[in-house]
Amino acid sequence: MTVIEVNHLVCSFHEKTALDDISFEVNEGEIFGFLGPSGAGKTTTINILTGQLTPKSGTALVLGKESSQLVADDMVNLGIMSDTVGFYEKMSLYQNLAFFARFHRVPMERLEALLRRLDLWESRKTRAEKLSTGMRQRMFLIRAILHEPKIVFLDEPTSGLDPVMSQKVHELLLELKENGMTIFLTTHDMQEATMLCDKLALLHRGRICEYGSPQDILERYRDDDRVEVRMLSGEVKLVPQEDVGLYLGKAASIHSLEPTLESVFIQVTGERFDDK
Repeated sequence: MTVIEVNHLVCSFHEKTALDDISFEVNEGEIFGFLGPSGAGKTTTINILTGQLTPKSGTALVLGKESSQLVADDMVNLGIMSDTVGFYEKMSLYQNLAFFARFHRVPMERLEALLRRLDLWESRKTRAEKLSTGMRQRMFLIRAILHEPKIVFLDEPTSGLDPVMSQKVHELLLELKENGMTIFLTTHDMQEATMLCDKLALLHRGRICEYGSPQDILERYRDDDRVEVRMLSGEVKLVPQEDVGLYLGKAASIHSLEPTLESVFIQVTGERFDDK
């Protein structure tokens, strides 16, 4: 079942186009990746989908309802990872999340389980203003998923986390997906997107430049005619497959060209993913 349906969405600010005729669908129970450099339009899209912004034209349906018509009762079905609303700096980590849990009638046992799972239980009495960046990030994530929404919007959930904690977050997201939650994920980590996402859109200057499953996108850009040869001198060359024999005595390594989402982005846009 389609839970998010975007058709020909256009949005602009002060005559500058933020979204330029984008369309995509997100199905129930999948992890959908929305990837793009800063300023590509990711936050604008999330703001439209969560009813915080009205587009210039086009439609955005969330759970079958126009996003601009979402009301308080609809928002119960959505989770939004945000650091801009709803937290009290002078309250402890636990007090902040417990307040949210009681509002949504979430058992405290679920809150404790999530705090323990993301290694925050021992820090539960720490005031929000004293939390590290990584701890705040995990607090925002817990709040977004605590009430078990049908759709959760996660903005860079592993930003600021070490590899071990990032892996714990990945495992949690995959578990939520298995339990039927739909996850709309923005990330700068191309490996993370390749590993987690069932489907994704690559966004560049307000337009979707690639769309589909990570595997299908990578397959479209596979280059079987050339290989990468790293010379003993350190020089790297791309050479035709049939010429590999000419380099056997001079090469330190020879590798087939396996595309990555980052290399696809560069090929399609002519820019690096992290270019501002």
